[in-house]
Amino acid sequence: MRTFVIGYPRIGASRELKFAVENYFKGGIGFGELNRIAANLRSTHWNVQKAHGIDFIPSNDFSFYDHVLDTAVLFNLIPERYRALELAPFDTYFAMARGYQGPRGDVKALAMKKWFNTNYHYLVPEIEDTAQIQVAGSKLFDEYEEAQRQQLETRPVLVGAFTLLKLAKYTGRKRAAHVMADTVRAYQDVLNRLGKMGARWIQLDEPYLVTDLTPEDIRLFTELYHPLLSAKNGVKVLVQTYFGDVRDCYETLQTLPFDGIGLDFVEGAQTLSLLREHGFAEDKTLFAGITNGRNIWATRYAAVLRTIEDIRRHARNVVIGPSCSLLHVPYSVKRETRLPGEYSRHLAFAEEKLLELSELKQIVSDVRPFETEWYKRNEERFAGVRCAPDEGVRARTAALTERDFTRLPALPDREAIQKNKLKLPLLPTTTIGSFPQTPDVRAIRAAYRRKTVSETEYKQFLFDKIKTCIERQEEIGLDVLVHGEFERNDMVEYFGECLEGFVFTDNGWVQSYGTRCVKPPIIWGDVRRSRPITVEYAVYANRLTDRPVKGMLTGPVTILNWSFPREDIPPKQIAFQIALAIRDEVLDLEAHQIDIIQIDEAALREKLPLRQSDWHEQYLSWAIPAFRLVHSGVKPETQVHTHMCYSQFGDMIREIDAMDADVITFEASRSDLEIVETLRRSGFQTRVGPGVYDIHSPRIPDVDELKQAIRRMIRTIGSAGLWINPDCGLKTRGEAETWASLRNLVQAAAEVRAEIETLSVCPDPAGLAP
Repeated sequence: MRTFVIGYPRIGASRELKFAVENYFKGGIGFGELNRIAANLRSTHWNVQKAHGIDFIPSNDFSFYDHVLDTAVLFNLIPERYRALELAPFDTYFAMARGYQGPRGDVKALAMKKWFNTNYHYLVPEIEDTAQIQVAGSKLFDEYEEAQRQQLETRPVLVGAFTLLKLAKYTGRKRAAHVMADTVRAYQDVLNRLGKMGARWIQLDEPYLVTDLTPEDIRLFTELYHPLLSAKNGVKVLVQTYFGDVRDCYETLQTLPFDGIGLDFVEGAQTLSLLREHGFAEDKTLFAGITNGRNIWATRYAAVLRTIEDIRRHARNVVIGPSCSLLHVPYSVKRETRLPGEYSRHLAFAEEKLLELSELKQIVSDVRPFETEWYKRNEERFAGVRCAPDEGVRARTAALTERDFTRLPALPDREAIQKNKLKLPLLPTTTIGSFPQTPDVRAIRAAYRRKTVSETEYKQFLFDKIKTCIERQEEIGLDVLVHGEFERNDMVEYFGECLEGFVFTDNGWVQSYGTRCVKPPIIWGDVRRSRPITVEYAVYANRLTDRPVKGMLTGPVTILNWSFPREDIPPKQIAFQIALAIRDEVLDLEAHQIDIIQIDEAALREKLPLRQSDWHEQYLSWAIPAFRLVHSGVKPETQVHTHMCYSQFGDMIREIDAMDADVITFEASRSDLEIVETLRRSGFQTRVGPGVYDIHSPRIPDVDELKQAIRRMIRTIGSAGLWINPDCGLKTRGEAETWASLRNLVQAAAEVRAEIETLSVCPDPAGLAP
């Protein structure tokens, strides 16, 4: 039996790529040095897979920023606004990713969205009516040739034609059907070139196949691949799926002339039953995803071996691998030298998952698989109880009643009470929470962890930063302030460190987008709050000003979704445990006169099942109540905010309204304020703050640009209940650009406010002139 890997982490075990790319942005290194670092990383990744005996090693899974953006550039999908900058190709690529503001022009970045139900973000390709879809880039071929020079045969990986066209944004009159023929020719060109280079296989990733497909979708897929596969030029084509099952098109895949089909046997609820019912074509190879590519727990071989045995009854040619790319897990447990063995023995990061595949390969090949040393050692790993339950936590969740999930009075009554108490102006301005994590902040946090500065020194530094942050917010005129979150390394990791039941790594970094990496905590046991978390800093900030200061918390669903969760109890139970812990913090903040409390649920959409029929039963039935549980105990005059970012919310907007927050802020700027129209159509009741500028780009929006965005919002949803804010936290931005952007935001809000007063119209001036 052979083994395969869909994709491998690319940021570097020590985040070498992150630091190199950021250094390139700053002008610290040139293109040549950046390429050298990237080549070293690719070689390292290929060779570690080779050392573990992986038979099908991917290439082109590496990316400087995003693999979907790479695909767009490969096929010449570069919108005219970026071409007009006349930058070097590499800098055009980064302008698409981050936006550009300089002597060549001023353009925003491409929209950014979540990669299916993960915390990875991709750049949304744009297809203009004038687009000439053809092979224009060389990265795919260069990296295959680079591996060849190292005597490594790799399988080039590329986003498939169907998924590319389904994820793309069509900016003109054309749609997928209009560009299908050009797309087919472009992919055929790729196959032709790879064939001439001697490639044996290509992997075309088609994760969109695991979503709800319409008959039109299946027709589009078929009409793309019938002609595409007629010109393979000797290259075998693997269609790779992940994140679910292909129940809507399983038989279609069997009839098309693919040489290999990759199926997910971990998250694909119906994958095994589809195989049993329909069998598998004898002329194809089944690439079976049988180990979890998204979580960090060690694989129990007994269960996997039973799955493999079942698969082999129905498929002749089987290759085994992870369920998805290993992009979503850290590099190696071996780097966690401070993690006690009682924890590390239960974990498997990317490299350990390679070892698992190697051992499973040996076990399956043995005539007595259950008597091998590999199998016996694996069984010993799972002997005994990993973690004892916390009976107090279990009893508290078991005692919950419907009343615990309901806040009284209803939203309209609370709105009047809060308006009278807070006395905020029309179009109140605020930020989402965090301010730039400057080098001095990161340095003293590291020193505090090393115990080279005392707790007293550390806290005094934080108090000084908070004081300066409050003063600057007052100076530029923000209406609702925040303390800046300088004590927090990450919005989830920080709360995990302050709660019982979590385990942490030193080097467990995972790419979120571009150069942004996160270090998800591990939910090890039952979760509870043993002490206040944010109260001290919120109270201090509140005493420095007469303006409202928001208490800033991370919500239970986001903490769950941005952690590596335990798998021995249901997600609902974990979410309710975390919700009760955060509820205690909310009530503590309220008791200390914090009148506005923001409970971020940035990742609410993230784990929504990819099939709509599963939404409520498998997720929303407990995710929405978990958030309501957090805030249901507060007084009517306490205003509860939440924030959500970089997802598509239109199809679950009513469920978001049912969270019963008083104010919700959304990411909106990168998606061209599309959500504003969705809010209008749905009759959304909660007050809203659609972000007016993109914080993931270094560009500074000018006042006119911001005024146009605000006016557009007012024309669509009115000004009553409309908040003005950036689209996300400011942690990753530089100081200068942050304060310049916020000054412009405050000025824009003030000028539009004055326009409303000058026009002498009602608070909802739908006819406000642009």
